[in-house]
Amino acid sequence: MSDTHAQTAAFVRDSMIQQQDPPVSQSGAVKWVRENLFSSWLNIILTLASLWFIWAALSHLLPWMLRGIWQADSLAQCRAIRDELYGPDVSAACWAVITERWNQLLFGFYPQDLYWRPVLAFVLFLVAIAPVLFQGLPKKMLGFSLLSPFVIFWLIWGGSIWGPVAIALGFVVGWAVTRYLTPVIGVLSGVIATILAPIVYWLLVAAPLAGLLQDILPLGITPVGSKDIGGFMLALVIGVSGIVLSLPLGILLALGRQSDMFLINKVSVTFIETIRGVPLIVWLFTASLLLNYFLPPGTNFDLMLRVIIMVTLFASAYIAEVVRGGLAALPKGQYEAAGALGLDYWNSMRLIILPQALKISIPGIVNTFIGLFKDTTLVMIIGMMDPLFLANAIRATTDWNGVYWELFVFIGLCFFVFCFSMGRYSLFLEKKLRREHR
Repeated sequence: MSDTHAQTAAFVRDSMIQQQDPPVSQSGAVKWVRENLFSSWLNIILTLASLWFIWAALSHLLPWMLRGIWQADSLAQCRAIRDELYGPDVSAACWAVITERWNQLLFGFYPQDLYWRPVLAFVLFLVAIAPVLFQGLPKKMLGFSLLSPFVIFWLIWGGSIWGPVAIALGFVVGWAVTRYLTPVIGVLSGVIATILAPIVYWLLVAAPLAGLLQDILPLGITPVGSKDIGGFMLALVIGVSGIVLSLPLGILLALGRQSDMFLINKVSVTFIETIRGVPLIVWLFTASLLLNYFLPPGTNFDLMLRVIIMVTLFASAYIAEVVRGGLAALPKGQYEAAGALGLDYWNSMRLIILPQALKISIPGIVNTFIGLFKDTTLVMIIGMMDPLFLANAIRATTDWNGVYWELFVFIGLCFFVFCFSMGRYSLFLEKKLRREHR
């Protein structure tokens, strides 16, 4: 510093001061509260109103929940215990209905001595889906992921083991047509043949083949009818089946809608617009009542299978539009780059286009899956024993007539766990695939 400036300056520091912590109002929780809750008069009013609302809700809800009665044989006994402990004017939840009927809410009328089968099926599902959702696991587990649907089907419904084996062979037939016949007859004819060959096999060959194998080597477990499957287990079977099947079908429909082939384009557009233009409840009534009129006389088409098919088709139409939005969001240069590399249509989609489009579409896809899983409660309209159907049946009994909130809190909590888990995984996947700043 020059001598002239030093003489005119009021103060010149000639030594470093010690490092100090920032003011309390500018760091930590105090700073967050000031910036997010009390940054303006409007925020102050909204914060105080929100705190009052939360206090008013919890002051009534928490005592009702914490004073709950867990051991009772009926609502009358539950109220008698409440009167003895807290007095007749105090509200207390009757959680005894959950203690008494939890197995019915979770499994419906599935035989109690066979509960281990759906539990084991759920564990196998978690193991099978792990290598699909998370990286770092052995690739060999993907083989189990492909076989697990047939094992899970056999565990839940039981019966002969050769039925699932015969159904699985249908996918082998489709793979063989794609691998060996498509190069000979062309892409369009190959796609049609790949779809029709397994269907023809399942309709004409699968059942006789399963019966023949069962006669040669009888293997099976106790069969359980679909009418006995209910509760949250029913919601999981329909929801998970619809989610797993609708994603690949929705991707194919999205690609078909963008195809330059006239027939494939128009069929995809017609399917998507028809399915999306009709409420799901109408399609469920179609599956329940009208579908049998289009089947040969004497055909026994399981109601749950019909519902799964309709739910899958309904969800796939919405997935197709979500994926199409992701495809439309990609710059044209990505398609041109794939062509410049000499990739054909399917390899360009598999290696370049679809990975980017699906990353963009993750929030919409997961949102559709969550909506689909919650919409499984609509099957009660056609007489299937979902959790809400069973809750109404429990409330209609003499012992528990009058119970209301306890059942719906339990059902809502079960749905919340799965829907919240899907939402958190969506955020995890978006964060993992975010590469813009790397």
